[in-house]
Amino acid sequence: MPEPTPVTTAALPALPPLSTQAETLIGLGVHEIAGLSAADIRDLAKAGEAGEDGGLLAVHPDRAPASALAPLLRRDGKPGFVVVDMDDVDLFTPIDTVTVPDAPLYVLGGVDRGDHMANWSPDEALPALTAQDRTPLLLTEGIHWVLQQPAALERAHCFMTIGSRLRKAGGALDARTPALWISNGTGRDGRERRNAPKAGWCWAGNRHTWLGFGSTTGRRLPDA
Repeated sequence: MPEPTPVTTAALPALPPLSTQAETLIGLGVHEIAGLSAADIRDLAKAGEAGEDGGLLAVHPDRAPASALAPLLRRDGKPGFVVVDMDDVDLFTPIDTVTVPDAPLYVLGGVDRGDHMANWSPDEALPALTAQDRTPLLLTEGIHWVLQQPAALERAHCFMTIGSRLRKAGGALDARTPALWISNGTGRDGRERRNAPKAGWCWAGNRHTWLGFGSTTGRRLPDA
């Protein structure tokens, strides 16, 4: 396993208050995707602010799937997208060790991009995160993070979201692991998508020097 490099995620600004995050989601129409009213989002965010300080507001993936959220991302005026060979993106569900609150919205604490794990494989990173009492982000959670904090996604410092995996019919995990990064506009992405944010995938056993591993200290209900 490679030696970890210094963490750089700490250089990111603090996340906006949950009430501000709620307005961002409403402005993007995420509440409509989720079948919620604007008042629902605001009330749940207000309840969340009464709990722990900070955190990331996320809509349950069953209500707002990655295919609906990814196009809301923006970078250099270009919308986000899901790579063409991941048309089954919404079938990627939480791994066994990830528990998502049974609620329309929930709050994640201590989100981190995992820069110190750049050049680790997903297979290496998951047990290391578990040993640190951290849990990997879902793809939808990673998208929520970048929607609220676009600076979380930058060239040479992008991240994987290995909390989401696809199970095959026999129960084994598909070898693809989701990630968020920035398109170079090559191949099937198309030149018009250069610099656009993208949801893609990497093999579970491969390493990439420019991909960390998004994680959180935990998930809680807004009123917890």
